[in-house]
Amino acid sequence: MIAATSPLNPSTAWRAVQKRDRSFDGRFVYAVSSTRIFCRPSCSSRRPTRARVEFFASPRDAQQAGYRACKRCKPISVEPRSIERAVTRAAKYLAQHAEDRVTLATLAGEVGVSPFHLQRAFKHALGLSPREYHDAERRRRLAERLRKGDTVSRATYEAGFGSSSRVYERASATMGMTPGALRKAGAGMRIQFGIVDCRLGRLLVAYTEHGVCAVAMGDDDHALERALRVDFADAEIHAAGAAIHEWIAAIVNTLEGDDAPANIPLDVRGTAFQRRVWSALQRIPRGTTLTYSEVAQRIGQPSAVRAVARACATNPAALVIPCHRVIREDGGLGGYRWGVERKEFLLESER
Repeated sequence: MIAATSPLNPSTAWRAVQKRDRSFDGRFVYAVSSTRIFCRPSCSSRRPTRARVEFFASPRDAQQAGYRACKRCKPISVEPRSIERAVTRAAKYLAQHAEDRVTLATLAGEVGVSPFHLQRAFKHALGLSPREYHDAERRRRLAERLRKGDTVSRATYEAGFGSSSRVYERASATMGMTPGALRKAGAGMRIQFGIVDCRLGRLLVAYTEHGVCAVAMGDDDHALERALRVDFADAEIHAAGAAIHEWIAAIVNTLEGDDAPANIPLDVRGTAFQRRVWSALQRIPRGTTLTYSEVAQRIGQPSAVRAVARACATNPAALVIPCHRVIREDGGLGGYRWGVERKEFLLESER
């Protein structure tokens, strides 16, 4: 059973306990009937059998039911919620000071947490270090200014980069194109694509020299190609030859039981927030699901449930970024860009 005030369902809570998932600490506690002790989800104690476990939304609920707190994980401590708030404040501070140089020591002082503790908690919650997050925010600002028509030199300065030469050196790895090409809405970008049969109908995979930039599903080849050309209106797009690219073959294999291989590079563009969501989606194990609120919790922004849903809906690389593994709070499948029937098929086959 689970307390009615908890936003989690029992299966989700039990998965968190089995994995000792720290991102769920502070959201619920679990109690063991044989020991009459309740713990955090991440407690390092030996896992009980499922039949002996009861979930509660708060330590107080567990205490009122006659359980006592674990002396190992100290579930009554407010520390997990405190560090989550510190990570949220740190992310906000970095976004507000994207153009400034911010050291880890400065950031830790702003949020009142030791540099070591902040670095570890930030990386765990968001999948990025504070420095990587800060760089992503600066790249987002740079891209916004370039698309609005700023010169490369002015956009570089306003985004907080020291010199335009440094931006050009890192552009291919971080943005998939030079700042000049980005300023021209992607003009000069070279894309190849292939369309193949798969268990879900027709599958389009588009890629640049840097990695996969789009994965789409449908029933009509012409419609899939038209949508690709609309999304990349100013790019140079060509159909690939008869040979199937290894990235396409790897993606098709995910429908036959393989997980998406880590060596499929991605050349996708999004805001820092979207990238954090997409990174979190790639860490959802095959055969399991998370709710939108659970994903929001994992990236350290529990109130951003709608934004998480939008990031899932705008995922440009289906299957490689498995947004189909995110469902509604009530267990419903929710929406899926490529059709709910395909989402249902994917989840069933992965189970």
